[in-house]
Amino acid sequence: MKLPVLIIFFLMSISGFSQNWQSYQLSIKGDTINCVDLDTLRQGKWVIHVDPLRGEAGYEEEGIFVDDAKEGVWRRYNLTGDILAVENYRWGFKDGKQTYFTSLGDLLREEGWRAVNPENLYDTIEVPDLNNPMVSQEKIVKHESSELRHGAWKFYDPNTGMIVKTENYSYGQKLDALGRPVAQGTTPKNTTTNSTKPAAKPAAVEEWEKKNSGKKKIVVRDGRTGG
Repeated sequence: MKLPVLIIFFLMSISGFSQNWQSYQLSIKGDTINCVDLDTLRQGKWVIHVDPLRGEAGYEEEGIFVDDAKEGVWRRYNLTGDILAVENYRWGFKDGKQTYFTSLGDLLREEGWRAVNPENLYDTIEVPDLNNPMVSQEKIVKHESSELRHGAWKFYDPNTGMIVKTENYSYGQKLDALGRPVAQGTTPKNTTTNSTKPAAKPAAVEEWEKKNSGKKKIVVRDGRTGG
């Protein structure tokens, strides 16, 4: 019995497609996902499942791989299907706005990131003046990482939805309320220290020590009791 032409065409298409990939999977809807090319690089749409382990909750995430690097929007869900995070990637690194939620779906945190091309860690940025935030100049810098905090970070009270804290960053450098870089390792102004200064000696004692300087040590009673 001869196979119908459409079935033969389908089988030939599947055979030709599989030759382009080292491995791949089919989703419940019949979509091709989780492709690994002949160079062992992940490509296209992926759905990654992580089981619970050692007290850590499991999750699933989905998004696009380009040459084994995350690209574009990635979404993470708990194992009951509730959204946990919406992240954006470039060159496999976080880039732009990232949003995180509680397991109940309440907004928890928003982050700002800047991805740097790993093939070129040098970048031209505008650096604000420490003394005048209205003045800036272009500066060529070498980034120590391809993933830098950049922009506003907002922390929310999941019960009320109100912002409880905001932090601002520029190319990995934290900024103060005026948009100036916060110097690392410096002591903030208006900070007091709890150093204890020795009590001043009475004038009579200082005078006696001055007169007897260099002489044989003499035990002097100063009114204190004890051994």
